[in-house]
Amino acid sequence: MRSIGIILAGGGGNSAKLGGLTETRATPAMPIGGCYRCIDFTLSNMANSGMNKVAVITQYNSRSLHDHLSSSKWWDLGRKQGGLFIFTPYLSGSNSYWFRGTADSIHQNITYLKRSNEPYVVIASGNSVHKMDYNELINYHTEKDADVTIVYSKIKPADDINEYGVLTVDNDFRITDLEEKPLEPQSNLVSLGIYVISRTLLIKLLETINAEGRYDLVQDVFVRYRKRLRIFGYHYNEYWQTINSIHTYFECNMDFLKKDVRSLFNHQYPFTDTKPKDEPPAKYNIGARVINSLAGSGAILNGTVQNSVLFRKIYTGEGSKIINSIVMDGCYIGNNCTVENAILDKEVVLSDGKEIKGNKENPTIINKLSVL
Repeated sequence: MRSIGIILAGGGGNSAKLGGLTETRATPAMPIGGCYRCIDFTLSNMANSGMNKVAVITQYNSRSLHDHLSSSKWWDLGRKQGGLFIFTPYLSGSNSYWFRGTADSIHQNITYLKRSNEPYVVIASGNSVHKMDYNELINYHTEKDADVTIVYSKIKPADDINEYGVLTVDNDFRITDLEEKPLEPQSNLVSLGIYVISRTLLIKLLETINAEGRYDLVQDVFVRYRKRLRIFGYHYNEYWQTINSIHTYFECNMDFLKKDVRSLFNHQYPFTDTKPKDEPPAKYNIGARVINSLAGSGAILNGTVQNSVLFRKIYTGEGSKIINSIVMDGCYIGNNCTVENAILDKEVVLSDGKEIKGNKENPTIINKLSVL
């Protein structure tokens, strides 16, 4: 294989905007689409692109993420040569820092790069839901004779564009300007947080900026060196969603109710893989009414479910109504309850007759292990 992979899964950057949902988990560990974790999409893309050596760099609230990645065989990365590497901050006689930024997190594990032989490195975020063959990206990178290639997409002006890296390109798709989360964006082209770079060049740049006390991959490498390096953009126009707020998380899960999105990840080869739980399929008891919804394995449904995403081992009582909501693993919803425009985190218990209502723009969140 021509490349190795690095997945940035530190998990601290968007915690505030995801509220209580990231109090005990990193963003890449967020449940998606009834059975996945957010990191599954990038990890599957790398494995399906033939990469047999992938590093996941974690930091904040990483316990559930480590549990999910405890066996690498589900992504075909259980290998004698290469495989899945999990890097976390550690203290030593020469280093007493947590990762001080994305570049620093890679630099502190630079032996991963130095002990590899592949010419290219694909760096991607662990909180992005998309499907991409990274071989096509590497081919584009070599055709352009680029130093760095950044994947970008065009988003609607109504979207919160200043939450992304914003770039401009010339007629040859070379990046002429790049700003990280600008107050006044100059275009509607945003970086997807996916990069290709030569392994030896990455080592050189990381060692240079680290000696200068600089630690951020985007600001201190790509933005700072945008005039010196040949940095090109790769336009991606397929399905993509970054989980960086409650709104994007809710919207992404609701997208899985669309047949074309489900088909993209579940039915079109190569498939998106995850850690299986081997539970029985959902059970629909007499009187259950389920409309345009997903129900995960081990769920037992008695009431009405409409336009909702339900994960594993959920119980809904008789007369209950779940509408336009996300219900995570292990929740118990009693008889005659109403849950509408809400996100119930794991193992929430609602006693009989409870009512939880929010609105589509601002869904109500019930924190993990809550009992109401």
